[in-house]
Amino acid sequence: MQLEVGAVLEGKVTGITKFGAFVSLPGNRTGMVHISEIAPTFVKEIRDFVTENQTVKVKVLNISEDGKISLSMKKAVEPAAAAPAQRRPARPGSFEWQATKKEPSSFEDMMSSFKKSSDEKMSDLKKCMDSKRGGFSRRGGQSRQG
Repeated sequence: MQLEVGAVLEGKVTGITKFGAFVSLPGNRTGMVHISEIAPTFVKEIRDFVTENQTVKVKVLNISEDGKISLSMKKAVEPAAAAPAQRRPARPGSFEWQATKKEPSSFEDMMSSFKKSSDEKMSDLKKCMDSKRGGFSRRGGQSRQG
């Protein structure tokens, strides 16, 4: 059987190391799933996600010239089947640049929303910059007498 990049196969986990898991593939071939390709979440310990002799679904990411096969378990599952990534809470001063999905609205509504959002961001930025200067403006203030 000829393996090709992008193919999704089933294989058996034959070994687990601290950096990945080795998977036996059809045609007496062996590939490796790097720790970063085990699951869609942070993986500290591979044995928390797979065990030896477990049958897993893998996607072929790369076949190097020397025959090494790179595999991914997280890319082998359907996007809808993968657990949704948990959203991190926004830090103060961080901005959400992606538009949220809403029903289509008129151009005027979109411009109004954009202006409001832009004004809020500029206000936050100005407050942040003023606090870094100690709250004093460069203009005005006390004049030097020399």
